[in-house]
Amino acid sequence: MMADDSSGAPAASQGCGAECEPREATYTYAESGALFRRAAQVIPCGIYGHLSPAPCTPVSAYPFFAERGRGARFWDVDGNEFIDYMCAYGPMILGYNHPVVDEAYQAQMRDGNALTCASRKMVELAEYLVDLVPMAGWAYFAKNGGDVTQYATMVARAATGRDKIIAIRGGYHGVEPWMQSPGHDGTIAEDHGNVIRIAWNDVAALEGAIAENPGRIAGFIATPYHHPSFADSEWPGDGYWARVETLLRKEGIVFIIDDVRCGFRLGLRGSNEYFGFTPDLICFCKALANGYPISALVGTDALKRDASKVFYTGSYWFSAAPMAAALACLEELKRIDGPKRMIETGTRLIEGLVAVARSHGFDLRATGAPSLPYLRLTDDESLMLHQDWCGECTRRGAYFTSHHNWFLSTAHTDEDLQRTWDIADDAFKAIRKNRAG
Repeated sequence: MMADDSSGAPAASQGCGAECEPREATYTYAESGALFRRAAQVIPCGIYGHLSPAPCTPVSAYPFFAERGRGARFWDVDGNEFIDYMCAYGPMILGYNHPVVDEAYQAQMRDGNALTCASRKMVELAEYLVDLVPMAGWAYFAKNGGDVTQYATMVARAATGRDKIIAIRGGYHGVEPWMQSPGHDGTIAEDHGNVIRIAWNDVAALEGAIAENPGRIAGFIATPYHHPSFADSEWPGDGYWARVETLLRKEGIVFIIDDVRCGFRLGLRGSNEYFGFTPDLICFCKALANGYPISALVGTDALKRDASKVFYTGSYWFSAAPMAAALACLEELKRIDGPKRMIETGTRLIEGLVAVARSHGFDLRATGAPSLPYLRLTDDESLMLHQDWCGECTRRGAYFTSHHNWFLSTAHTDEDLQRTWDIADDAFKAIRKNRAG
């Protein structure tokens, strides 16, 4: 085990003798593989979408099916235990099976969930969000992040009478056909006919898109900072958001922020507050209810009438139990100042991992917010080295992915961090040995 220095990060290894041999005992996934083969017989792809094994490389290093979770850890169907740095791709923010959130959910379930009429909880949650988020004059609820990003563009079109949406190239807003990259199966060219994609941090490109489409831009949608897959995250440049906001206001374009991924990990009042700007619409999901299915769109009073004209709904969008869970989750995050805790924990995690990498002669780069960082070994631009290292860490009990930003939760402990640093150290030994062989 590596000793801590005064900063809380592990001290660099001194020299490398027999003690630098990696431990050979790593996880195996016999039951997970067997279950996947069964799934492939009855489910397209076996596991589809973002939980598909496809981006997990090497595939042999990863489990496919989880059995249970508790705090910052989950156990797969083979009984292997993982410190989870994906947090179900973001929804888990307070820890799996958080007692306060789960009790709020179960209490509402006992009274009723999907009923013929809307629930009191819907009003209470909307009031809470309007009080919490400074720009919000109203709130609207759905299930997935893509539900509310889609609704936001519809509100923008209703408000302006215009047809085109400007989005950031490489940005992710869901899986509606217009949101996917051109050429994806099941989409057609016409799906992208009214979407203009521009580079991140490029105000001149935004000005050009507006000038080339006079009177036709309904909305501009972007994340608070750029967090694509398979690439470093990028912070907004100095003055970027101020210049964007000024331009959009001048042109009467609805300003939409997709806070689905970052929401409540940078701050509770909207990630725009962290960067100091004010959008017209904010999309929330993922961490809103600590894993229970709900999303929200909040907007300014000026757009309330236009939002009310757009018909958009779903069979389970009024379910009361997830709304109760969201209320409990937000209240708990506020009570413990969850964003501050996650940023501090993420900063210590990163500093420790960078120190471990350096002790083995590697350069580990972290970008984005410490509460949802993207990490990459820069020693091999093909990412194969980084994939190998993430895989070796995962098969030792620290669940890392190489293609996507990670997520921190308030449940990650000092013990989790120390164990993670130890695993990372052992994984570096393994990849050095494997490459030497």
